[in-house]
Amino acid sequence: MPMRLDEGWNQIQFNLADFTKRAYGTNYVETLRIQVHANCRLRRIYFADRLYTEDELPAEFKLYLPIRGRSSLPMSRSPS
Repeated sequence: MPMRLDEGWNQIQFNLADFTKRAYGTNYVETLRIQVHANCRLRRIYFADRLYTEDELPAEFKLYLPIRGRSSLPMSRSPS
């Protein structure tokens, strides 16, 4: 399955039934194990009965971009 990841956080969704049918010519039944390697930073893995839109997901499942502060530079001190 071709996949391209951008820099930073990415959201990946697999239709396991379709993937299993195309790759192996059989029907998807169940997932018995997931292997995650140490070089991956995951926020969450979850299974769903269908593909949900961003609006249908609970807040804790949504992927938000970080909000930048006004300035990340340290404030200069006035001479004493």
